[in-house]
Amino acid sequence: MRLLIFLIINFFFIFSSLADEKEKAYFAGGCFWCVEESFEKLNGVEEVFSGYSGGTTENPTYKEVTYGNTGHFEVVEIIYDKEIISYEELLDNFWINIDPFDAYGQFCDKGYSYRSVAFYQNNSEKNLIEKSILKLEKKFNKKVVTYVRKFDKFFMAETRHQNYYKEYLLNYVAYKKACRREEILKRIWSK
Repeated sequence: MRLLIFLIINFFFIFSSLADEKEKAYFAGGCFWCVEESFEKLNGVEEVFSGYSGGTTENPTYKEVTYGNTGHFEVVEIIYDKEIISYEELLDNFWINIDPFDAYGQFCDKGYSYRSVAFYQNNSEKNLIEKSILKLEKKFNKKVVTYVRKFDKFFMAETRHQNYYKEYLLNYVAYKKACRREEILKRIWSK
C-alpha cells in the first residue's frame, strides 16, 4: 500500500511539474484562420485555438464579433512549451505574419474585429511587446498601429473555425490567395 501511495504522489509531482511548462499566449492578426496556421507550424507550440477576446460581450458568436459592437477581435490562443519556444519567439512570429502598419484591419479583412493586437498577461510580456514595437518602428521608420492590450478572457470560436486551414484546405487557400496575404507579407518583411 505504501508503494502505491508513493507512486501516486510521485506521479502527481512529475505531472504537475510538466504541466507547469505549458504557457498560453494571445494574439490577433486579422483572420484567425491564418494566424492559427502560422503558429501551429512552430516547434514547441502544442495547440492553437481560434476565438474572440478584448471586448465586453460574453460568449460572442462570429456574426456578433464581425458585424456587431462586441469590442472583440478575432484572436488565437496559443498553448506552448516554454522549454522549447519562448514568448519572444512567438512574438517574432506574430510580427512577420501581420501588417503592423494597417490601422483598418489585416489584408482583405477590414474592420475593428480584424485589427492586430498583442495581448499581454504580465509586465514581462508587456515589456517584450513594447520593445519589439520600438525595434520595428526604428527599422521601418513608421508607426506600428498594432494595439497592445491587457488580456482578460478568451472565448472559443465556433467549431467550424477551429483548424479551418486543415479542414477546408481548398477554401482556405483560395481565401488566402484572394487576400494577397503572402504577397503583402513578403513585400513588408523582405526589407
